Amino acid sequence: MSQQFILTSPGLARQTASQLSDVLEACPWPEALAVSMVETDEARDLWRVEAIYANEPAGSEIDDALHRAGLDNAGLTIAAIAQKDWVRESLAGLSPVVAGRLFVHGNHDRHLRPAGSVNIEIDAGLAFGTGHHNTTRGCLVALQRVLKSNRPKNCLDLGCGSGVLAIAACKLTGITAIASDIDEDAVSVTQDNARLNGTAHLMRCVTAVGLDHPAITAHSPYDLILANILARPLMSLAPAISRALSADGRLILSGLTSDQIRMVRAAYLAQGLNVVDTLLDDNWATLTLAQKQRGMA
Repeated sequence: MSQQFILTSPGLARQTASQLSDVLEACPWPEALAVSMVETDEARDLWRVEAIYANEPAGSEIDDALHRAGLDNAGLTIAAIAQKDWVRESLAGLSPVVAGRLFVHGNHDRHLRPAGSVNIEIDAGLAFGTGHHNTTRGCLVALQRVLKSNRPKNCLDLGCGSGVLAIAACKLTGITAIASDIDEDAVSVTQDNARLNGTAHLMRCVTAVGLDHPAITAHSPYDLILANILARPLMSLAPAISRALSADGRLILSGLTSDQIRMVRAAYLAQGLNVVDTLLDDNWATLTLAQKQRGMA
């Protein structure tokens, strides 16, 4: 796992925090992987801004970006994110996740499986996606909403992490799925989880950047695409993802915050897709999209 860095602000007035967030989100260099706002003091309406970077940003680069926007860097800190298998360390202490019919759990909670539920056992290992994060949970709920009125024939889980979304789609429908990720560890974990959950025969797991991998293009177009990544790659991949979606297909996007909805929606509107359902969980959003002329999922 590559070293990542986090920039953190002190508690700021909402307007100042929003301006800082916008500047960091739009800044091409250093380019943030994700930017979010977290409320730290409800009574005083104070918010903390956090930005994640793949490489350590130079203080001068941040200063230049803020200076151009009329902001200062007072109180900003940059620190390395501790490299540890935090998912595996914390999984034993996590309670199961219930999302509609789905019951997502670790191996320590097999005895809690309720009768009649669709059970998914996840060993996240080095990959993201235990089902506990707001975005993963949002995708699981959105998936079941889509399946109430749509019967997809195939699925693409782009940025599969632990594979929980592809496994859920396969278990709920019996369809085949391609699960892809840029991280080889994630693909390996997804393969293990597919075997663990009895869906390995329905899934092909590939290491891929974007959608150009032969295994992905060979099965395109997809009736169902799930992409729980980050706002910036969701926007840059909008043309490719939209081309890979069938005319009657549904696209579920997450990994974005509520303040990023507008720009992600605009990127897909430009490709002929419209948001037909929005789920909010704290400051995280999950969007379901379809062709403009189609009705609500």
